[in-house]
Amino acid sequence: MSLGTQIAWDDTVLPFQLDASDIRGRVARLDGVLEQVLRQHDYPPMIEGLVAEMALLTALIGQTVKLRWKLSLQVRGSGPARLIATDYYGPSKDGQPARIRAYASYDPETLDQTADPFSQLGNGYFAILIDQGEGMTPYQGITPIAGGSLSSCAETYFAQSEQLPTRFSLTYGQSQLPGEKTHWRAGGVMLQHMPKASPSVAGEGGSGEDGLLDATDILTEDEGENWIRANTLLDTVEEIELIGPTVAPTDLLVRLFHEEQPRVFDAQPITFGCTCSEDKVKQSLSIYSAKEIGTMVTEQGTVTADCQFCGAHYVFDPDVLGFEAKSTDA
Repeated sequence: MSLGTQIAWDDTVLPFQLDASDIRGRVARLDGVLEQVLRQHDYPPMIEGLVAEMALLTALIGQTVKLRWKLSLQVRGSGPARLIATDYYGPSKDGQPARIRAYASYDPETLDQTADPFSQLGNGYFAILIDQGEGMTPYQGITPIAGGSLSSCAETYFAQSEQLPTRFSLTYGQSQLPGEKTHWRAGGVMLQHMPKASPSVAGEGGSGEDGLLDATDILTEDEGENWIRANTLLDTVEEIELIGPTVAPTDLLVRLFHEEQPRVFDAQPITFGCTCSEDKVKQSLSIYSAKEIGTMVTEQGTVTADCQFCGAHYVFDPDVLGFEAKSTDA
């Protein structure tokens, strides 16, 4: 494979369908996008890993939703890793890339660098939020943190909240090609049973952790056989095939699922992108009075704000902020 072909598959999501199994899926590769997300911050390695996994999940899930604007993933926990948050902005026009941004909040004093990263989340919840833009009611779905990974949380969410059997196989880490610097790469496959008009749930509760629904709880016998077969095939994937860059996603699908009749659709390019701006910061502060704005003033006589996602730093004259602003000029 040529270098040009390698680059063509980086930072893309490739949708596919297994016609013999009534299963759809996505193959994602993140390279420069993930590097840009993580270099905005100086995270410890375990936090970087959690952010990388969340960003990859966001790319895979975001491409399955016909978005007019934004999909957000959040996991909030009681442990040292308090919050992992990501946003996926769908393309406004055909041919344009989708945009991803991500950040984490954590307590460096209590973070156990020797522990399993997922254990540092503690108890809490995993949430998916869909905002279709002005005039549309936002959607929010929440499930408890469950399983041993963020991928497991997402699988539980889809089974519990959407009644959609879903499986993720992901890998991520620092990679190095000959003659290049070490940088982050991630790759993964998402499988999802095609939605049914009226999904049925067998019995009360589910077979997952703490009685949560599992994929097998919402499938008929015939559907279950197809689902198990596709998952068994996915279990044979190797990390190097997921993370690339020497195996094209199309070749990977043929190797894994050739008997399931895979059919691919147009790939979606992904880029890093943040929507913060000076105007948006001013708008967020417009609810405060002049007196309240005065409590935010620094020793230099200004009000400052930093974007948690991209690190952009904004500096304002306090007179232009709040609903009692003296001037509209920055």
